[in-house]
Amino acid sequence: MKKQTRREFLKAMGLTAASAGTLPILSSCSSTAQVTSAKTSKPNILVVISDEHNAGVLGCYGNEIARTPNLDGLARRGIVFESCYCNSPLCVPSRLAFTSGKYISRVGAWSNNCWLPSADYLTLPRIMNAAGYESILCGKMHYDRTRRYGFTEIGGNMNKSFKAGKGKRREADDLEPKPGISGRFKAFHPGESGVLRHDRKVTAGTIEFLKNRNAADKPFFLIAGYVAPHFPLIVPQEYWQPYKGKVPMPVIPEGHLESQPRNYKHLRIGFNVEDAPDDIVRKGRELYYGLTQWLDEEIGKVLKTLADSEVAENTIVIYTTDHGENMGEHGLWWKNCVYEHAAHVPLIISWPQRWRGGQRRNKACSLLDLAQTIAELGTAKTGGDWNGDSMVKWIDNPKTKWKDLAVSEYYGHNIASGFAMIRMGRYKYVYHAPADANHPAECELYDLQADPGEFNNLADQKKHEKRIDAMHKVLVKEIGEVPDETEQRCRADYAKGYLRGQTRKKGS
Repeated sequence: MKKQTRREFLKAMGLTAASAGTLPILSSCSSTAQVTSAKTSKPNILVVISDEHNAGVLGCYGNEIARTPNLDGLARRGIVFESCYCNSPLCVPSRLAFTSGKYISRVGAWSNNCWLPSADYLTLPRIMNAAGYESILCGKMHYDRTRRYGFTEIGGNMNKSFKAGKGKRREADDLEPKPGISGRFKAFHPGESGVLRHDRKVTAGTIEFLKNRNAADKPFFLIAGYVAPHFPLIVPQEYWQPYKGKVPMPVIPEGHLESQPRNYKHLRIGFNVEDAPDDIVRKGRELYYGLTQWLDEEIGKVLKTLADSEVAENTIVIYTTDHGENMGEHGLWWKNCVYEHAAHVPLIISWPQRWRGGQRRNKACSLLDLAQTIAELGTAKTGGDWNGDSMVKWIDNPKTKWKDLAVSEYYGHNIASGFAMIRMGRYKYVYHAPADANHPAECELYDLQADPGEFNNLADQKKHEKRIDAMHKVLVKEIGEVPDETEQRCRADYAKGYLRGQTRKKGS
């Protein structure tokens, strides 16, 4: 399907770029909403996006060790989504999916080295602008240095990446372990880091914006983009201390690593995380908890400023992340897989003026559904070919029928072939495309209710053949093609890269 550019979108709506911010203001409140305010103006929308936050390391998600009082407080004032997924367990693809409203395979967002198909691509911030909002970005969204996709950036330039579009695959049989372990493990220690310095700027920029915002101003769609708790796992000593000796080690049953699909073995070898000593694993997990607590305090400063501001009553607050962190579970670190630790993400939505706090939704959804939800709350018109579904009716009324489905794709680095996941109800199905003629497709099927740790792959059991066939068909219909074809398109794109008309400066 031909992509729709911003210019085409505005033309279809009878708008020019100059008039895109002057649409009439409409009420976003449905007849079933719990509305306690007489205001009819559009709500402001503040989205706090962290980076690499394992949903299991949050008090409101049941963790009794993690100290996250500010996000837990937001959960008490809002709605917690227990089964939300990123659309790719990798920073840039996940954020580009959310930005574009489409699966990564539809926009060529294969890896951290990618951008959207055009600088004027129809995006969430652009449709919000067309609906009368100011779309503001403070912090990291991992965009190319030349593109902001409709956002106005505040707080400094924090998006300086140079996207070349290049990539490659590992040879299917290249499973020889590397000597030693990843150098990333050396950055597991207390102290100061670039992540902390970056995120303090995000807090400062967001606070300044909120302090200067008046209730009479245009509505805003603001993203505060934090990098924590992304590695390096460095945090001041006082944040590590509370977790020493208290965070349990990963559970890895005997024979589990050997039974994993080929791609996960490649991830362990490619990232050089095999055989990490127990003391490093333990230390890294403790520091991750500490870094999460540090992030919670930064977010708390923003939430306190918002609460004291003129715009508090009419502002929706959303917290989520781009993907999770494996923390040594399944023998893996970082993200790059679709096990729950990496693909499952926290999502909290709070607007006490409309929704009673302390609620939970347990059916599957994704960040593409969140993009559609934001658009509906802002009465913005999405592209007709966008993926995802608005959750507004489901948020308004928990008895509303919901699809209970989420899709995530990974075509990034350190794998032999791309793979795609679909979660439907209690089951998760994963399809790994063939690596080459001698290495056929591999499948995974997990019953997350009976096997929340994802240790028992049911894909080879005959009794699940019909279920796998049905889930595969839904997956193909959802993304629009079989993953085998997606993998070949990805490889072709990686080989070409981008013709940027400029060279990258050394050190940039």
